[in-house]
Order: sequence, then C-alpha cells, then structure tokens
Amino acid sequence: MEKIKMVAPCLFGVEGIAADEFRRMGFEEVTVEDGRVLLSGDYNMLARANINSRFAERILILLGEFNAISFTELFDGVKALPWEDFIGRDDAFPVNGHSINSALFSIPDCQSIIKKAIVERLRQKYNVSWFEETGPEYRVRFSIHKDKVSLMIDTSGEGLHKRGYRRNSNDAPLKETLGAAMCDLARIYPDTLLFDPMCGSGTLLIEAALMATKTASGLRRSFAAERFGCVPQKAWQQERMRAQDLIIHNVDFRAQGFDIDEKAVQLTLANAKKAGVEKYVKAAIGDVCNFTPPDERCLIITNPPYGERLLDVRAAEQLYKTMGERFIRGNGRKYFIISPHDEFEKHFGADADKRRKLYNGMIKCQLFMYFKSDFNDRKDRIK
Repeated sequence: MEKIKMVAPCLFGVEGIAADEFRRMGFEEVTVEDGRVLLSGDYNMLARANINSRFAERILILLGEFNAISFTELFDGVKALPWEDFIGRDDAFPVNGHSINSALFSIPDCQSIIKKAIVERLRQKYNVSWFEETGPEYRVRFSIHKDKVSLMIDTSGEGLHKRGYRRNSNDAPLKETLGAAMCDLARIYPDTLLFDPMCGSGTLLIEAALMATKTASGLRRSFAAERFGCVPQKAWQQERMRAQDLIIHNVDFRAQGFDIDEKAVQLTLANAKKAGVEKYVKAAIGDVCNFTPPDERCLIITNPPYGERLLDVRAAEQLYKTMGERFIRGNGRKYFIISPHDEFEKHFGADADKRRKLYNGMIKCQLFMYFKSDFNDRKDRIK
C-alpha cells in the first residue's frame, strides 16, 4: 500500500529525542519540526509508533496541508482531501483544533466549515444524503498556524503520555512523556541504580524501569485506531508481539524513591505494579533533608516542587539549597534535576555541567545536569 503520512506532536524540547526513537523503530523518513515530528509508513508502523513511543504526545494521520485565508479556501482545501480512504459511511468524525496568528481565527467557524467540507466529500463518494455517525470515532484535528492549515486524524485516542499505569496521581504529577525524556537524557541502562528523593507518584522511577527493560510504554493500553475499519487488526497483533519479544527480563536495574508523603509512597508502589515493574521499583517515606546517596555509581533524577506547583518561591529556593548540600558527588554519582527557576544553580550552589530547555506543560524549565567529578570543588568556588 502507499505510505501513510503521520505527524507526532511532542513537547517543545523533546522533538529530537522523539525523532531518534522513531528512527530506532525502523522509520526511514523522519523530519523534525518545532513541536512535532513528521513520519511515513504503513499500518504496521502506525501501530508500532503508538505502542512504542515514549516521547510523542499522540500519532496523527496527516491528510494534507494547504494555505487558506478565507472560509472558501478552507472549504475547498478540506474537500479536496481523500477522507474516504480512512472514514467509512457509518463512522463518526467529530472535528476540533486550534488557530494561531491566522486570518481564520474563529475556532467554531473553522470547525463548522471543515465538518461541512468532509460531509460534502463523503456524500459524493458514498452517494448518501445523511450520515448517522454510529460507527467508530475518527477524531479529526485541525491546526492553522500563520494561515497554513493541517488536517489530521487522531489514531491514539487518549494522549500517549497516558500509559495506563497512572490513573491516580499526586497534586502536581510530571507528564510521563517529559519524565521519559529526562530519563533518556540521563542515560538509563539495564544495570542502572536510580534514586528519586522526591518521587511523588513515581513517574520517573517507572519510566526509567520501562526503559531499562525495553518495555514498550503503550503495551498496557488501547488506541483509537484499533477500532478503525481501515487499519488491519493483524497489524496491532504483530506489533504487540514484536514489542513483547523486545522486553529484557531480569535486568539488574534498581529504582528507589522517597517522599515525605506516605500517600505518594503508596501511590508509587501501586503505579509500579500497574506498569508491571514492581520488581524493580521500591519506595519509602523519606525527607530530602536526610537523603544520602550511596557511595557508589548511581543516578539521581528528580522533579522538586517549585513556586508554580506546590511551594512558594522562597521555600523552593531553600529546598534547592538543601539539595545542594545533600547531593554529594564523586564515585560516579550523577544528578539530573528539572526546575523552572532562573537562578536554580545559584541556590543549589553549583553551575550545571550541561543544561537542556524542556517544557513541563506550558512551563518553561531547564534540566540541570551534573555529571563531572569536580562538582564539590565548584560548589566551593561559587559561594
């Protein structure tokens, strides 16, 4: 069959990581753009992307793109696309999307015009006058940015950050896709010893365990396109079997979380069990003020609370100071800390060896990476 064009929206700052992952999956045509990655492949690759992607927010079929500054141009452009290749005569096709810096700025009007254009196209192709829309739902998404219109069909359903293991969470959970990106940048191996002294609902620990065991992030959930008539069920069966075969069992990976909230500790353990990695993830009550990393090679990844989340700014700054005092370097210890605070390094007491801009939802953050052995010497110099 002809290759399907796909688009994978990503958190800003994660696009390159996601693109590398898609290439490892076997995609040959991968293009990185701001906030998204463009792909092409058959239905097996569409299923593979949904089941395996740790970093994409969802997988969309890209029907087409064109420029439009009037509703007539929008209607004609939408009507010209091959909707019948995917949507059947009984299928539902709700429309939603957004418009930014474009002449066509009214979302309700754009939704109405796009819906009418699709109906007109399908009416002519199927020779029917009315669509009951009682079949599977093909959610149509549109994006209009600077008058460029993109029309897509959502194949994921719930966002891919919803792995299926975290139905409950603490007050300010880290998005799973962002947690996975942090783990990827920190380099997780099958024998990694990992700590998170402020683990919350356990996202970082669980994402790292999934990564260490090469367990596909979407194995325990379903996807909208599994109900699409155009996508063969065999594709999903084959790709789930492929993902199962890639899992590495009985690795030496160990993850230990701590949190001052007993409910968070219990939530971490429950989520790890739902994710199938309870064998590798442990959690206990503990205050970062008392945290002491072991005197051996290990990795500490954490998402401390900050002003926009749970603490006021001054409390967050005091927490960063405490972390700087407790996070002792040497003997192969490495630290990866995400924060939106512009002066995190000042309060922590040391300049990062490397920084990476990432977005936690709409909050611009930096991932501060400490991995060189002169960490404590530089702490002395910065005071």
